[in-house]
Amino acid sequence: MDKKELKEREAKVIELAVNFCNEKLDEECATLCTQLIQKLGRKRTNPLQSGRLEIWAAAAVYTICSINFIFSKDSRPSLTSYDICEYFGTSNSTTAQKSRTIKDLLKISQVFDSTFSLKEIAENNPYNRLRISSNGFFFFD
Repeated sequence: MDKKELKEREAKVIELAVNFCNEKLDEECATLCTQLIQKLGRKRTNPLQSGRLEIWAAAAVYTICSINFIFSKDSRPSLTSYDICEYFGTSNSTTAQKSRTIKDLLKISQVFDSTFSLKEIAENNPYNRLRISSNGFFFFD
């Protein structure tokens, strides 16, 4: 697959993910999905070169939702993994598996990832207040 075809696939995955975010989430989630997919597209071995585009779009949205606690009922916005899979016509297990692949490829932490966090999540991260004392111990402000 040549570069042009890869870029076209990447653009289609972005379009699918952004359309979902615009319908079900918000603009900030759409931006994070776009950044995540673009970063995937820059990998030496581009994972987007194979597989259904809908699965990659669903996995990108799933990844952003999982690291930003959007699957929590207390979250605003809030939705379930099944909402994503139903929209894209994908299975939950395949979508979750591709999300794990994305997290591994991009070295996204399960606990916190500053690159792909919603602004509200990043601002409320308790690690922001973590400091190191002169004797090497950690403490919170």
